[in-house]
Parts: sequence; C-alpha cells; structure tokens
Amino acid sequence: MSPTQIILLITAYFGLLILISYFTGKEDSNAAFFKANKSAPWYLVAFGMIGASLSGVTFISVPGAVESKQFGYLQVVFGYFFGYLIIAYVLLPLYYKLNLTSIYTYLRDRFGNTSYKTGSVAFLISRTVGAAFRLFLVAKVLQLLVFDQLDVPFFVTVIITIALIWLYTFKGGIKTIIFTDTLQTLFMLISVVVTIIFLASSLDLQGVSEIYTNVKQSALSKVFFLEDVNDAQYFIKSFLAGMFITITMTGLDQDMMQKNLTCKNIKEAQKNMISFSVVLIFVNILFLVLGLMLTQYAQQNGITAKKDDLFPTIAMLPEIGVVTSAFFLLGLIAAAYSSADSALTSLTTSFCIDIVELDNKPLEQQKSIRKKVHVLFSVILILVIILFDSLFKDVSVIWELFKAAGYTYGPLLGLFAFGILTKAQIKDKYVWLIAIIAPIMSYFLNLYSVDLLSGYQIGFEILIINGLFTFLGLILIRRK
Repeated sequence: MSPTQIILLITAYFGLLILISYFTGKEDSNAAFFKANKSAPWYLVAFGMIGASLSGVTFISVPGAVESKQFGYLQVVFGYFFGYLIIAYVLLPLYYKLNLTSIYTYLRDRFGNTSYKTGSVAFLISRTVGAAFRLFLVAKVLQLLVFDQLDVPFFVTVIITIALIWLYTFKGGIKTIIFTDTLQTLFMLISVVVTIIFLASSLDLQGVSEIYTNVKQSALSKVFFLEDVNDAQYFIKSFLAGMFITITMTGLDQDMMQKNLTCKNIKEAQKNMISFSVVLIFVNILFLVLGLMLTQYAQQNGITAKKDDLFPTIAMLPEIGVVTSAFFLLGLIAAAYSSADSALTSLTTSFCIDIVELDNKPLEQQKSIRKKVHVLFSVILILVIILFDSLFKDVSVIWELFKAAGYTYGPLLGLFAFGILTKAQIKDKYVWLIAIIAPIMSYFLNLYSVDLLSGYQIGFEILIINGLFTFLGLILIRRK
C-alpha cells in the first residue's frame, strides 16, 4: 500500500469512530463520561474488552515472539482465566456493593486517605506507562509505513496518534468507548483471520485441519515448559504470573473495571467477565497460530525481520495484496486504540475523582475541570511515548510491558490483598513509603536473583513478589 492509500484508510476509519462518538456523546455529562449511566449491555462490554485487553502490543508482539518463546505465552493465558474468576466472584461484588465510580475509593474506606491517594497514584503511573507502551508500538509502525516516507518526524506522528483519541472521547467518555471498542475488536479479529487465510494459502495448507496438523507438528508450538524451574518460562511461574497479572491489570485497574461498572447490575457484570475470559483463550491461540505461520513464511521466503517487526514487514509486502495489508492496518490501529482510548478516559476519571476530588467541586466547574484533565493526560502520554522512543529499540514490547507492570501494579496488589484478606488496621500515613520501598526491593532482587537464588531467574512473577513485599510492609505498620 502507498502512503496515500494508508492515510485515506486511516481517515475513513477515524471518520467512522468520530461518527459513533457524535451519536453516543450527545449527553455531555459526567455520569455518562464516567459510568455510561450504568446502562451498557453486558455483551457489548464483554466483546469490546477483548480488544482492550489484547491491544496493539498483543497484536504485534505475541506473534513476533513465537520464534524465540514458542507457544509458552499460552501458559500465562491459562493463568489469566483463573484470575478473571477471582475478579468476577471476589472483586466485582465488592465494587458493586460499594457503588464505586473509582475503585480506589475502597482503599480510603478501608485504610484512610493516604492509602487512597497512594493507590490512585500507583494506578495513574501504571496505566500511563501501559498505555504509552501500547501507543508507542502503533506509532512506530505508522512511522515506518507512512510518515518516514513523508519526512514527518516521530514526535508529530505521536501527537497525531493521541489527538485522534482525544477527538472521539472528549465528550462521550466511557459511553462512547463501549461502542467504539466493539467495532475495533471486530476489525482486529477480522484482520487476524484474513492474514491466516493468506498465509495458509502461501504455505499450501488447505483448510483448518491442515493448519492444525502444521501447528501440531511444529517445534514452535511447544506450550508447557516443565523441565527447568530456573527458566523464566517455567509453567508454574508463568501460570501464577498470568493469574496475578489479570487480577492487578484488570481487577485492580480503573480502566478495565470502569467498563464493568457500566453494566446494570452485578449479575450482568459477572456474565460479561466469564464469557470474555473464555473467548480470550481462543483469541490468544489464534494470535499464536498466526505467529507460527508468519515465522514459517519468513523462513520460506528469506525474510529476516524478527520480533515486533515480523508481522508489519510481512503484512505490507506487495505480494500480500492491498486487501490483506489494509486489514492488517485496520487490525493494528483497532487493537491499539481500543486499549488506549479507554486508558485515556480512565486516567481522566481516576485523576478527577481521586486526586482532584471532583465531587467536592462546585457543580458548574466540574465539566470544565474534567475536560482540562483529559487534555493534560493527552499531553503526558505524548511526552512518555517520545521518551520510550529513546529507551526501547530492539525489544519485544509485550515482555517489557509485563516487566513494567510487575513494578507499578505490585503496591496495588499488596494493598487490596491486605484489605480483603485481613481485618487489620494500619498506620495510614506510612503507606506511601511502603509503596515506594516494595518496588525498589523487587527490582534489586530481580537484578541479583541468579546469584542470590542459586541460578533462579525471575520472570513475570516479579509482580507477585512486589505485592508480597507490600503486604509484609503493611503488616509492619499495622495498628496494635
């Protein structure tokens, strides 16, 4: 595809999103922006959450990592499922019982104001980093495919990327996002299926049965790593990490929970969560199959692209055809924006409710403050993405994202676990200190784990360790 064709495709796509925003954002109220008036259909929330959970990082990085990590990521996905069960039957009932807009209000009621602010700040940092990682990836791909050829600097690409999100979310907020995420998830899944169909034809695979046989016979389809406990991909480590990644990055994340809290009642929210968690397993298998076939196609045709460059490089080859390339771009953009648009809205929500305490402001000022905060976080995301451009070069972004999550979400895991599993009270004024010390201790343990733990290599379970350090720290400051 030429740069002109790509720009026209992107323009048409965002024109459709803005049209949806126009119809869903007519009610420019805080109730609609933050909670969609608690009237969202559960099945739309469930389907849209697939795209929000996967994001552009999964779309690019999971297929690109198959060559080096086989299907080991599926161990993490199995852990996800059990994490979603805990969210559905432990966390969601708690949030609905307390009728929360921001889930971190729970920490204020349970421990005090310092815990509340600490949890909110931990989320703001975590989600800003996570959203920036996801948008960084799509901005790099657009830069490679379009803007480099037009001599447009990367920072301009980033500004355009964020401005497009702001344009269709600034009025409707979460109410708009529920509908745009549904559309974007559909585009993403169609893109993966179209690409697999093309690759199957190129690899002389006829039908689903031959694709299955090809996957089964490939050495790259190894799922379970049970041989070496020191391996970062060892099954138990990956499974537990997946479970706790889900509990924290979904269950303790304002972004993902804000969508669930738009459902009419707890039963519909639980229906959404369980159905979504089952479908997500099969969708991730689809991405891994895509990654294996992309790797085989690259080896067969002498393509040297690796990791996050593999899918974009193959998808934009002339022999792929305009239709497949167009669907790849739509899928990539849809995957990235379905996660990032809700992140921008949830960051705005958390900052307004938890930090600014919008409910305590004069009614006539509330909408104006919300819009200013929305712009503020748009600018912050731009700056963080530009910073990432100098920090991350030859990496698989999904693994960097999970590493970052281990440090930023750990304090949230420890705080909520302590609140739910114990009845103890703590010296609230010291909580912020624990939330800083725990990630630092986790970092140094990870840095020297091979020497300190007889060759043991810490993987995604750094999140669990970080949460445990926070939990132990809270025990130290409990009230007698």
